[in-house]
Amino acid sequence: MLAHLSVNNFAIVKSLQLELSQGMTTITGETGAGKSIAIDALSLCLGGRSEAGMVRQGEDKTEVSASFILDNNINATRWLEDNDLLDGKDCILRRTITKDGRSRAFINGSPVPGSQLKALGQLLINIHGQHAHQQLMKPEQQLAMLDQYANHTNLLKSTRVSYQNWRQANNQLKQLKENRLQNQAQLQLLEYQIKELNELSIGEEEYSEIEQEHKRLSNSGDLALNCQKAITLIDEGEEVNALSLLQSTSHTLIELAEMDSSLSALPNMIAEAIIQLEEANNELRSYLDHIDVDPERMAYVEERYSKIMSLSRKHHVLPEELYQHHQELLTQIELLDSSDEKLAELEADVTKQYQEFLAQAEKLNKSRTRYAKELDRLISQSMHELSMEKAQFKIDISSQADHPTPLGIDSITFLVSTNAGQPLQPIAKVASGGELSRISLAIQVITAQKVDTPSLIFDEVDVGISGPTAAVVGKMLRKLGESTQVLCVTHLPQVAGCGHNQMFVAKQTKGGQTETQMIKLDNEQRVSELARLLGGSQITESTLANAKELLIAA
Repeated sequence: MLAHLSVNNFAIVKSLQLELSQGMTTITGETGAGKSIAIDALSLCLGGRSEAGMVRQGEDKTEVSASFILDNNINATRWLEDNDLLDGKDCILRRTITKDGRSRAFINGSPVPGSQLKALGQLLINIHGQHAHQQLMKPEQQLAMLDQYANHTNLLKSTRVSYQNWRQANNQLKQLKENRLQNQAQLQLLEYQIKELNELSIGEEEYSEIEQEHKRLSNSGDLALNCQKAITLIDEGEEVNALSLLQSTSHTLIELAEMDSSLSALPNMIAEAIIQLEEANNELRSYLDHIDVDPERMAYVEERYSKIMSLSRKHHVLPEELYQHHQELLTQIELLDSSDEKLAELEADVTKQYQEFLAQAEKLNKSRTRYAKELDRLISQSMHELSMEKAQFKIDISSQADHPTPLGIDSITFLVSTNAGQPLQPIAKVASGGELSRISLAIQVITAQKVDTPSLIFDEVDVGISGPTAAVVGKMLRKLGESTQVLCVTHLPQVAGCGHNQMFVAKQTKGGQTETQMIKLDNEQRVSELARLLGGSQITESTLANAKELLIAA
């Protein structure tokens, strides 16, 4: 619950310190005194929109802080734990605004983004404003009220997730279908390119092999001529050849070594050279014997080499890269060819995801239908208590499976009949201003009983209500205050008198500046304030007696 509110330099408030307690606390004051200013300041502390104009004239900054006791508030405690902001059993929210409009937010002393302040604030307190009946006209707000009453948090989450899964699969399917036309053109081009490469059917290492063979066959005449020339120089020269020269040199070195042992290694070195030269000569003779220029093979190699070079230029790749390029094109066409299979898979997935979404949406529909009937009865009963004896309330739920949304397949309409014999019609069409206020109040009080937040604020929600109806409203709010903390800004003495506690807002001028103050009233002061509300500026014995009766009745 809200335990303490501190407001400094906010609008016309210089300094305000409020200690709050359990039960129903009513806030009253003269018109224009700023009864709702504490609520406005609290809204700012709960993550509401900040403006430089909120800073009190002549001051540098506004500061608002609110202290909450977290006893039994499981959701807020869990949120603080999840965000590493839990600090004991209390929670302090603080907001500052400088005169140049800069805003800062804090939770338990730690700076946080305004969005976190707002997220936590929704778990701590629920504010019902005086214009709530205007929101009541909107179908999305009506749906939100029903879901809030039914506590559909988990069902809404699972429905939203399944909807997102379906939308994602559906978008992929749509994208694939849009790409199919482009794929067809690309497929035709790939098929043409691959046809040529398939006909060539080049091997992974073939280019280097064919290149070497092409070079050998093209130069076979020169190879044979030069091989024979080398053999002649080594062994077959009649006048002189390398082998005869080395052999003659070997004999000479042997004689030298006999005369000087230091030259004994030289004959062996020459002997090894002779052996190497003889082996080279044998290799050349063998190579020369096998040089056989086959015209058909020559024609084949020439044609093959020419095709490889031509396709490499056509595909803008190096000849040695042509095999890899062929494999890449085959992979691409395989992916495109599989689009039909992929399309079938995606269509099946879309159907599956949609069926899962429908299952969640139907669970939500069943729960909404159940709680709608419960609300129909409770709100109709509450309207009877609020001097609308013949009124009837009904929530109409229509389901459209072909119009899915993240909130399911339901659309909601609040229907009402305010007089006997009148058909049920949308609330905006049949309710007058006063009736709408009472219907709105009935809905807010009933739905508030199922809200998990431990503190509720009603900001002049009783506008347009008076007389005996006002007394019923007061009793409704007091009963609500027995189970949760209720703060109620009101101008009705019948409502104000029902509070467990009462505060008075006053506005005064000091030194040319206006200040708003809020004080907690004791029993005697409450009688005087209720008498003022009953009789205006003229407080008589009769109005005082009536004021005492209001307190006793409450």
